[in-house]
Amino acid sequence: MKKIGLVGGTGPESTLMYYRELNTRIDRMTGGKAMPDIAIESVNFRRAWEYVEKGQYDLLVDYLAEKISCLEAGGAEVISLTAGTMHIVMDDLLKKTKADLVSIPRAVCREAQRRGYRRIGLLGTIFTMEKDYMKTDLREAGIEVIIPEKADRELIAKRILEELENGIVKESTLNEFQAIIRKMQEQDGIEAVVLGCTELPMILNEGNCPAAVLDSVEIHIEELIRISIGDGNQ
Repeated sequence: MKKIGLVGGTGPESTLMYYRELNTRIDRMTGGKAMPDIAIESVNFRRAWEYVEKGQYDLLVDYLAEKISCLEAGGAEVISLTAGTMHIVMDDLLKKTKADLVSIPRAVCREAQRRGYRRIGLLGTIFTMEKDYMKTDLREAGIEVIIPEKADRELIAKRILEELENGIVKESTLNEFQAIIRKMQEQDGIEAVVLGCTELPMILNEGNCPAAVLDSVEIHIEELIRISIGDGNQ
């Protein structure tokens, strides 16, 4: 089994999900005989977020590359970022580190193709919704990506940053998110919704979401497991 390396802390809540699920699932898959070796390099969330907000992408690349180098030095063979937003610099990060990172957008695209979706909604931080890094793979696969209208994007981003990033889950916020998704179904005809921020599964899931769910955390974790214990191809 290959050692897994996670660049975590963006934010802490999603990093906890990755750590718990990787251990639990691999333990179950091996019949209680093995859990994975996992190394986590946790970034200063406030620092990383400031780089994103200010568009200081060179500084963000350097910061994340430093974390990836530490993981490689510690023997990690399967390395990934645990936040959708940090993929905003994925292309430059790949060039700088030469590491074969396991991409969230690529994994989500594969699952959307497998399910046969042609028109999907995308929720996440304001950057995930408005920039292209979560959309490019999907569009190249012929899948149309719809984002909420401006006021709804701002509300979603606010709730993620002020609540979910701090481990706060409110029924009122769930109701707001559900209403936005229903609107996208009615107005845009989306077949499913991508939970493009790795904190969103804290509040939305297949049981309470009006549309089918493409849970980026669930999909990404399964991809990490596949590569670490089975097929090494990405």
